[in-house]
Amino acid sequence: MSDSHLPPVWFITGCSSGLGRALALHVLGRGHRLVATARNPDTLYDLVAQGAGQCRALTLDVTQPDHVTSAIASAVAAFGRIDVVVNNAGCGLAGALEELDEDQIQRCFETNFFGAMRLTRAALPILRAQRRGHFVMISAAAAIANYPGFSIYGAAKWALEGMAEALAAEVRPLGLGVTIVQPGPFRTAFVSRSLERGSERLPDYDGTSGRFLRLIESMEGRQPGDPAKAAEAIVAAVEAEQPPLRLVLGKYANDKARRKLAAMARELDTWAAPGIATDFSAASAGRTQP
Repeated sequence: MSDSHLPPVWFITGCSSGLGRALALHVLGRGHRLVATARNPDTLYDLVAQGAGQCRALTLDVTQPDHVTSAIASAVAAFGRIDVVVNNAGCGLAGALEELDEDQIQRCFETNFFGAMRLTRAALPILRAQRRGHFVMISAAAAIANYPGFSIYGAAKWALEGMAEALAAEVRPLGLGVTIVQPGPFRTAFVSRSLERGSERLPDYDGTSGRFLRLIESMEGRQPGDPAKAAEAIVAAVEAEQPPLRLVLGKYANDKARRKLAAMARELDTWAAPGIATDFSAASAGRTQP
C-alpha cells in the first residue's frame, strides 16, 4: 500500500496538556497516526496506549536544537513521512515590559518563536520533498491586539505570525499549506502551569499590567473555550480544500478580531491623506535624488 492510502501523520508539540493534548486525542480518534511530543514523555503513555501502534511518544524540548533534529528523524523512521506539523508548545509571560528581566524575555522567545521556527525548518525538507503537507502555528489572541502585561508574549506570537505569513507564500507553490491558529481563552492549564510572572512588581503598573494579570487569573477554570471543539476546528481547517491562513477560535477572539479590523480601517481612513502624500509627486518621480 502506498503512503497516499495510509492515514496522515501528525507531529504535535506540547501534548502533555491543553490544546496539544486535545488535538492529539482528536487525531487518534479519527484513526490518524501521531507523533506526540513533550518535554516529559511520561505524560504521553495514555496516548500511546490509545493509539494501538499508531502513536509514537518522543521527548522534545523545542529550545534544544538536538532534540528537534532527533525528533524529526525519529518521526520519519517510525512512519516514513510527516503530513501535519503543529507548533503548539509554548509558554506565557505576564508583566509590564519594565518588570521583566532579560532571562525571562529570552525564555519566552526561545519557546514561542525560535523553538517553532527551529522545528519548522527541520521539518521543511521532509514536507517539501513530499510536495504535500501542512504547518499549523498556534498563536494567541494577543497577536490580534495585544494587552498591557503581554508585551513580550504577544511580541513572540506576532513574530511567529510574521514568519508564518511569509512561509505560506514561499511553500504554496510546493503543495504545502500554513494555518495560523488564534485561540481566545480556552479552559486549559495555561495560566496555572505555563504562565510565568514578571520578576519585579512595580506599583505604577498595578492599574494596567497588574489589572490584566488579575483578570486572567480570575478566569482560571472558567474560560469559555472548549479544547476538544478547538481540536475539531483545527483538523477541519487542515483538511479543507482551501485551508485558511488564519483560524480564529472562540467568540471572544472573533469579536476581538472584528473590533481590531474596524479600528484599523478607521485609523487608515483618517490618516490616508498625509500617508499617501509622502510618495514622490508625478512631476518629480523620475528625478534623481541627491
